[in-house]
Amino acid sequence: MSNREQILTALRSARMRRPPVEHPGRFGAWRPVESPPPIEGFEVMFTQAGGEVVRVSSSAERDEWLRAFLADFERLSTGVGVPREIADFGPRIVDPGGEHAADVGISVARGAIAETGSLLMDARDGRRAQLLPPVLIVLVDSSAVHATVADALESVRDDLPAAIGLHSGPSKSADIGQVMVRGVHGPGRVIAVVA
Repeated sequence: MSNREQILTALRSARMRRPPVEHPGRFGAWRPVESPPPIEGFEVMFTQAGGEVVRVSSSAERDEWLRAFLADFERLSTGVGVPREIADFGPRIVDPGGEHAADVGISVARGAIAETGSLLMDARDGRRAQLLPPVLIVLVDSSAVHATVADALESVRDDLPAAIGLHSGPSKSADIGQVMVRGVHGPGRVIAVVA
């Protein structure tokens, strides 16, 4: 029996002797019970972290805003879930692997969280599109804005990707000299477009 087999056998044996533990149940939110509606709460928390929120009433209004915003950029990186018609909005879409050369990226969030001001990002949408361009636009469905982290995680329970990211505004760090710098480990500007 190999060392690996011996270790796995010992672990299985130890697990069988352990008494079962009941799941503790749903954890509570740390915010006060009296909180604003989810979209307003998300907007407050996300903007406090340095993000920007654009609220539109329809996909047509969203597309109009995107066309105007993208007019200032030359190269675009898109996540897998981004509607294909956005490719016709102006900037040239970079080839896969070229996301580092994009001026702006567009991704689709699985949801947003009011409690923390976070975007719930699915790795299947494309981590490169989410992290490499200096400006990131994230499309958010208003029906997927959740009050708490627990609600957001519950919403993806049946369709979990290999990784979920909670993005709470632009990348920032004050590691060196206690000076805040944006865009160190990801986009320096993040705009959530809620439709």
